[in-house]
Amino acid sequence: MTRRAVVKGIGHYLPERVVPNAEFEKTLETSSEWIIARSGIERRHFAATGETTSQLATHAAKAALAMAQMDADDIDAIIVATSTADNTFPSAATMVQAALGNTSGFAFDIQAVCAGFVYALSNANALILSGQAERVLVIGAETFSRIMDWTDRSTCVLFGDGAGALILEAQEGTGDTSDRGILATDLNSDGRYKDLLYVDGGVATQNTGVLRMEGKEVFRHAVEKLAQTADTALEKVGLTADDVDWVVPHQANIRIIQSTAKKLGVEMDRVIVTVQDHGNTSAASIPLALSVGVAQGKITPGDLVVTEAIGGGLAWGAVVLRW
Repeated sequence: MTRRAVVKGIGHYLPERVVPNAEFEKTLETSSEWIIARSGIERRHFAATGETTSQLATHAAKAALAMAQMDADDIDAIIVATSTADNTFPSAATMVQAALGNTSGFAFDIQAVCAGFVYALSNANALILSGQAERVLVIGAETFSRIMDWTDRSTCVLFGDGAGALILEAQEGTGDTSDRGILATDLNSDGRYKDLLYVDGGVATQNTGVLRMEGKEVFRHAVEKLAQTADTALEKVGLTADDVDWVVPHQANIRIIQSTAKKLGVEMDRVIVTVQDHGNTSAASIPLALSVGVAQGKITPGDLVVTEAIGGGLAWGAVVLRW
């Protein structure tokens, strides 16, 4: 028998405020048509004044717990993937832990920008496989609207706020690819490209800073590296793109999603796409898309799912799991 980390529940949360592309036409030299053509984004959600990343994460976590029919104290570990935590410290995860009323587990954040949820899933899987945890709550949550340069039309129109959460539970499998749960992971980073996507603030500058991005270079790296990491993760368990029921990519840009799918040899009707409604929600984008895919009846038990993401660092990776 083989120990597996199996999905037991999922949920998401979006702030109430919906921001259509037309709002940017009031302050920037842009148009909704230009934004859609460049990114595929039609609208996004922004957190309300005083609404924090940990609050978004808590809402998503409660939805996942409800689906799993679990209580907060059934959870052994909470991992929050975020680049926009409420404070430098303590972690957003400990704030979620307190808000949920979990008193028997441990909690920590992971920061790998847009690849954060993939990194968090991989770490949660390792905790379960090693026996350190039986149930792990994995959350991606962001309030990127707080780190935007509102004069930069090349970046500020792309991002949104939101959260998604997923619960993994240890179960015994047979050891082959028919098992439910995480089958393979692949993580990568290359700090030589740190200046392609970053925030120009932090402890060193004593200010929050705003997001800076070299869009063309990020696009070039994204397509190549996303296809490569997905293929590598599949190869680890002897699978190919032909075996995949759903690709759930980081929702950054429809052109990246389409180009990566083509490079993988996967038709777009097997790709979950939510970027048009949410924009780029960084570490929240994959769990949001997974949750929407489940809610729409697309992703069902037994489906083979591949998730892949790339973010600042550069950091990138993929997870293969059977739902």
